[in-house]
Amino acid sequence: MKALYKIDYPITPIAKPRMTRRDKWLDPPRENVRAYRNFCRRCNLIKLFFPQENSRVTFILPMPESWSNKKKSQMNGQAHQSKPDLDNLLKGLSDAIYADDSLIWDVHVTKLWGYEGAIIIEEFLKIK
Repeated sequence: MKALYKIDYPITPIAKPRMTRRDKWLDPPRENVRAYRNFCRRCNLIKLFFPQENSRVTFILPMPESWSNKKKSQMNGQAHQSKPDLDNLLKGLSDAIYADDSLIWDVHVTKLWGYEGAIIIEEFLKIK
């Protein structure tokens, strides 16, 4: 498949936290809720967008500072197979962008290790 476009957004992905009614009025909000709200604001500021169909979203999650440089060079670009879960990352992104994320029906999602966090959005040509 040929990508129509590819955009690399320099923003660290954050999974959607489990929120309760209390999180609407709690002041100050819990740390994970505060981080998620800041993520949503940044997504809106940089006008992050992905189409409802024929798209690929790649989450690049930053490697821990505690890792050695050797381990970082080995893991760069490799599959990220630990938490946060892929579905929670996509849920966090789609809720940050769309008021009604039920419109999204065709998306391929990947999560990889990287030196810095990023979200890469690609849209593909429709094949009939």
